Amino acid sequence: MSAAVPTEAVPTDDPLVRERTHLSASRAALRAMREEVEALDIKDVTANWVNSIVLERQIEDRIKALADLAHTPLFFGRLDYLPPTQHGQRFYIGRRHVHDAQGDPMVIDWRAPVSQPYYQASKKDPQDVGLRRRFGYTGGELTAYEDEHLSDPAELEQTSRLLQAEIERPRVGPMRDIVATIQPEQDEIVRSDLSGTLCVQGGPGTGKTAVGLHRVAYLLYAHRERLARTGTLVIGPNRSFLQYIEQVLPALGELEVKQATVDDLVAHVEVRGADEAATAVVKGDARMAEVLRRAVWSHVTLPKEPLMVVRGSRRWRVPAYELEEIVRELTARDIRYGAAREALPQRIAHAVLVRMEQAGEAPDDRVQNAVARNAAVKAVVKECWPPVEPAKLVLRLLGDAEFLAEHAEGVLSEEEQKLLLWAKPARSVKTAKWSAADTVLIDEVTDLVERTPSLGHVVLDEAQDLSPMQYRAVGRRCTTGSATILGDLAQGTTPWATESWETALAHLGKPGSRVEELTAGFRVPSEVIAYASRLLPHMAPGLAPVESVRENPGAFEIRGATSDAAVVAACVDALGNEGSIGLIAADARIAPLAEALRAAGLSYLSPGEETTAESRLTLVPASLAKGLEYDYVVLDEPAAVVDGEPDERTGLRRLYVALTRAVSGLTIVHGAPLPGQL
Repeated sequence: MSAAVPTEAVPTDDPLVRERTHLSASRAALRAMREEVEALDIKDVTANWVNSIVLERQIEDRIKALADLAHTPLFFGRLDYLPPTQHGQRFYIGRRHVHDAQGDPMVIDWRAPVSQPYYQASKKDPQDVGLRRRFGYTGGELTAYEDEHLSDPAELEQTSRLLQAEIERPRVGPMRDIVATIQPEQDEIVRSDLSGTLCVQGGPGTGKTAVGLHRVAYLLYAHRERLARTGTLVIGPNRSFLQYIEQVLPALGELEVKQATVDDLVAHVEVRGADEAATAVVKGDARMAEVLRRAVWSHVTLPKEPLMVVRGSRRWRVPAYELEEIVRELTARDIRYGAAREALPQRIAHAVLVRMEQAGEAPDDRVQNAVARNAAVKAVVKECWPPVEPAKLVLRLLGDAEFLAEHAEGVLSEEEQKLLLWAKPARSVKTAKWSAADTVLIDEVTDLVERTPSLGHVVLDEAQDLSPMQYRAVGRRCTTGSATILGDLAQGTTPWATESWETALAHLGKPGSRVEELTAGFRVPSEVIAYASRLLPHMAPGLAPVESVRENPGAFEIRGATSDAAVVAACVDALGNEGSIGLIAADARIAPLAEALRAAGLSYLSPGEETTAESRLTLVPASLAKGLEYDYVVLDEPAAVVDGEPDERTGLRRLYVALTRAVSGLTIVHGAPLPGQL
C-alpha cells in the first residue's frame, strides 16, 4: 500500500491534481443533473390535478436527493478493474450516482454491484481489482489519497491510515454515515437479501446501528419499486436517539424513510401514568396475548331466537340452529374479530337468499346487500357479535377483577392478576392514567379486531430492551415484510430485557431467522472496552467481549474525587480536546451536576440536541445514553449509576452502556468506591 499523499508541494502532473479535477467535474455534472430536474415543465404533462401534485412532490424529492453537500465528499474511493473484467474500467465510488451530459457515469453509487469490491476485495481475494484508491478529505476538499495494488504480490497488506483517520474523526453534530469505512463483515450484512429477517448482535462500537441504517439505504436501492409501495420504518429506543441518527439516511440520498419509537407506534391513548417494574413485566409478558384474545372473543354469543326478515308481503325465517352454525363457523376461522363481524350480516343474508331461490325467486347481489342491511339482521349481529373498542376492553380488564380472572384463568397466577389490577379503577378511557405498557395491550386488541397494515421492511434498533408484547407490536408492522433487528444482549437495561435472540425473534413472529454477530470494535478504544468488559461475566455470561481494533494510549483515566467541582474540572479538561463531550451520570445526579456546570459558566446541551463547534458539552442521564456516542466521556460516580436501577444486574448493564459511549477518551470521576466488578 502506498503512503497517503498530502497536498503540500505536489507537481502539476501529480495524481492528486487529476483527482481534484475529476471531483470538480463530478460536482459540475451533479449540478447539471439538478438543474435539469429543476427546469422540468409539467404543466401540460397531466390533466389530473391529483397526479400533478404527486408528480410535483416527486420532482421536489429528486431535487433534494441531488443536493451537493459542501462538506460531504462526493466520492471517497476508486476501483481500477483488471482487463478484461469490466473492460478494465475505472470507477469512482460515492454516495450517489452522477453522470455526465452523455450519460456516462462519473461517480458510481456505493450500493451498485460494481462497487462491492471496494468493501470486499483483499489481497487473498482481489475480485478482479487491480487498484483500490481511498481519498482523504478536509472540509469537503480532497487532500490525500492512498493506493492498494491488490494484484501485486510484492505489496504487503496493511491497515489503511486514511480509513483509520476517518473512523477516528471527531464527532460533532448528529451521527454520520460510515459509507466510506464499511468493513467486509458489515458489508455482507448491509447487502443481505430483502426476503429474510436478519438479527445482528453487536457489542459497543461494532457499528450495528450504522449497519442497520445503511442496510435500509441498500434495500431501497436494490428494491426501490417494491419498498416505495410497501414502506420502510426505522424504530429507535427514544426520541433523543432518533434525533441523533436522523441525518444518516438523508446524507445517503434517502429522504422518505420514517422513524419512530415503539411508543409512537402504539400511541392509541395518552400516557399519563407509570407502572411498577413487577407490573410492567406482567403486562409485557407474551401470555397477555392469550388473555386479551379470550377477552375479545368472549363478546361473541350464540343466537337463541330465530330470525324473521320481512320483504314486501313475504316473510323469510332463518331458524336459531342455522344462525348458530353461521356464528360457530365464523369463530372457527382464523380472521380478525372485526372482519368476522362484517361478514356475519352477509352470511345471514345469504341464508335468506337461499330460501328465496327455493321459493322460485331470482335475487341478485343487490337483494343480498339489502337483506344484510335489514333492521332484523342488524339486531341479530348487534346481539351476538357486538363491536369491541380496544381501549374500553383493556380498561375493563385492568379494572374488573372478575372479568380479568375469567379470562386469565390458567394463564396468569392470582398474584400476577393482582399486579395488573388498578388500585382505583378508572371511569373512562379519557380519565384513565394509562402507562406505556397499557398502550401495547391496546395495540394487541386493536390488531385482534382489525389487522395492522404491514410494511415492506422494518429496522428495530436497541431491540434487547423490548418486552415480548412490544416485539409482537413491532412484528405486526412487518407480517408480510422483513426486518433487521439490531441489539446487544449485554446492554439490556429493562426488567423485561430479552436473554435470547431466538426467543425474541419468536415473539416478533420471525422464528428461525438468521442471527449474525459483530465482534470487531471500530469506535471504542481498546483500553476502554477492555475495562468495560470486566462487567460481562457478571451480567451476560457467555457473551464474547468486543475486540477493539483501535489502540489509543492515554484514552482512559480514573480520578478519585469527592466534589462536583472535580467533575466540572474533568469536563473542562475534556473540552481541551477536539470533538464532542458527554458528561454521563446517574439520573438522580443530573440536577446537582447541571447546577455545578452553570455555576462554573459552562453551557451544556440535552441528549438529542445537536452539538456544534461552539457548544460541545452534553449532560446525559444514564437512562438516555444508549445508542449515543461522544468523542470524550466524563462518567460521574459509577456506583450511583448501578444503584439507580432496581437490581444489580440491570445496574451493571446500565453502567456498561455508560462506559462504552466514548470514541476517543473516557474519564471516570468517583468519590464512592467503584463497583466491585470493576
